Amino acid sequence: MPLTDIAIRTAKPAAKPVRLFDSGGLYLEVSPGGGKWWRLKYRVDGKEKRLSLGVYPDVNLKEARERRDASRKLLSQGVDPGKLRKATKAMRAEQVANSFETVAREWYLKHRDTWATGHSEKIISRLERDVFPWLGGMPITDISARDVLEILRRIEARGALDTAHRARGTISQIIRYAIATGRAERDPCPDLRGALPPAKETNFPSITDPEQVGELLRALDAFRGTFVVHCALHLSPLLFVRPGELRKAEWSAIDLDKAEWRYIVSKTKTDHSVPLSTQSVRILRDLHAMTGRGRYVFPGRNADTPMSEATVNAALRRLGYDTKTEITGHGFRAMARTILHEVLHVRPEIIEHQLAHKVPDILGTAYNRTKFLKERRVMMQQWADYLEQLKSGAGHDGDG
Repeated sequence: MPLTDIAIRTAKPAAKPVRLFDSGGLYLEVSPGGGKWWRLKYRVDGKEKRLSLGVYPDVNLKEARERRDASRKLLSQGVDPGKLRKATKAMRAEQVANSFETVAREWYLKHRDTWATGHSEKIISRLERDVFPWLGGMPITDISARDVLEILRRIEARGALDTAHRARGTISQIIRYAIATGRAERDPCPDLRGALPPAKETNFPSITDPEQVGELLRALDAFRGTFVVHCALHLSPLLFVRPGELRKAEWSAIDLDKAEWRYIVSKTKTDHSVPLSTQSVRILRDLHAMTGRGRYVFPGRNADTPMSEATVNAALRRLGYDTKTEITGHGFRAMARTILHEVLHVRPEIIEHQLAHKVPDILGTAYNRTKFLKERRVMMQQWADYLEQLKSGAGHDGDG
């Protein structure tokens, strides 16, 4: 006889489970503790099986019968409802494991220790504020260009265009990480080129806040690439020459005993002299042991050619810096020019001569390699010492 609502409500527990049968294999099991569970008894290939259909009163009699009927329909189609439920549960678990937020946090933890603290905090804050609330729960394989664009439009709408561009780059990096780890097949972000207005560009983005410079210098120490690139990264802020001149530096032009590097400026075709601080000499002596027998200070894969023009910027990106909006190899020049003048109070004409810029004087001389050489030597050592202070977290007022 089919069950009734009254019979279900008044069913009492006993020392052993009590089963109250309805029809079509549906029954209510009352546990000794008083819990009431809907179950379905069915057979597949002659083997008896049971399937849970929910708990009473969360699932009432009508709903239990609907679930029974749905399960029996699957059976009539040759589908085991129990196996289907397990497969569906496993698929959902896999989707959760491969959700955008899960993969993003894994990517973040993998790279966090190689980034400066400030940069790391910006990345996770941007994800948690602008991305996870909308993309976080989606399987990373299901994310489309339209999904990403909705995120970017939302950020753009509040006037944060630069942040929108950075978010797009971060989302792309995460999806490419998913591709590399076998959890996605395609990054939709390149499809969005041109979808946002271009961010306000500066010729060469740079970091000029002393505290952030200290974070960057500490990040450089964490670089895990080759020793040659490691040295190029550390010399970039110390020497602040043009990136092309640094990568093409030749040992024949460097006198480590005199602590001087002389070369022809690529832009002005004039002689230039770079006084070398004790820190720069130390790095170059260590590097000389590796590359000193060749022509180039920073050889590429082929020792007869200099390293690629993209190497320093690629290394900065590996450290988590956006070379379009935060810092480039060329940006170290603006960093030095700004801080030397505004913080260390070095006279502008001394800085400009060290940058190998054309500096007209009363005699009409555009550039003089030896002009202010003594002052520049003092400045370069002062700069190197100041960078060491910033890296150690010392004061930022330039008086230390």
